[in-house]
Amino acid sequence: MKLAQYYDQGTIRTGIIRGNHVLPTEFRGDMISLIQCGQTPVPGGTPVPLARVRLGPPVSHPSKIIAIGLNYRDHAKESNGKIPEVPLVFAKFPNSIVGPGDEIVWDVNITNKVDFEAELAVIIGKTVRDCTKDQAREAVFGYTCANDVSARDLQFGDGQWVRGKSLDTFCPLGPWIVTPEEIPDPHCLSIRCLLNGKLMQDSNTSRIVFRVPDLIRFFSRHFTLKPGDVILTGTPHGVGTFRDPSVYMKNGDEIIVEIEGIGRLVNRCRTKID
Repeated sequence: MKLAQYYDQGTIRTGIIRGNHVLPTEFRGDMISLIQCGQTPVPGGTPVPLARVRLGPPVSHPSKIIAIGLNYRDHAKESNGKIPEVPLVFAKFPNSIVGPGDEIVWDVNITNKVDFEAELAVIIGKTVRDCTKDQAREAVFGYTCANDVSARDLQFGDGQWVRGKSLDTFCPLGPWIVTPEEIPDPHCLSIRCLLNGKLMQDSNTSRIVFRVPDLIRFFSRHFTLKPGDVILTGTPHGVGTFRDPSVYMKNGDEIIVEIEGIGRLVNRCRTKID
């Protein structure tokens, strides 16, 4: 099943994606409320063509966005980093979330080295604490595309990553959540990133170091995971900062994240001066 949030006269609704249409559900809350109640969504209205709908981010206000650094071997190599022996954990603030079609916006007086990172995102479906690997698998509500947008000058200059990763709009998610029955194995999916139509990242989730159940189990030993929490599973090689010469996103650029079995997350960039 593919589940989305969309705007209906300014209100966020949940819908089921079928073909080129969104089917409104009978549930009247947002996606995290739907996940929390454990209900199976039931269609409850007239299908609406996707072309006439503005999609929102698949989750809007999770309690946590947890991210992993250097979780692809080839990305660790391009950054001259060692493959971690345990997951390299950092966080993004929930204010960074935007949806498909939304703008990625930054102030050029704050950063001028804004980079892309295509990532598979995991949406947690239940409260989890100190779980087994089997319980970790059962805790997955679904998967979506993510772009771990990064202000490299802030990230590398600060020595820790939260500020450079958490600017408003720096965590595009979407276009929808795909539930596990449609993706029984998240570790065999092609993942790509295109900047203005040029292929920048082209890899497969089979190349990750720490797999999804291992990540969930690891996190749950340290802190409680809540329904709707987002886990970003790392990015493959090809990011802009480690290219020669480096490539950074600019005003007007179009950035696309594609993941097999999920879809395309498309955003445009806009700079501002405050």
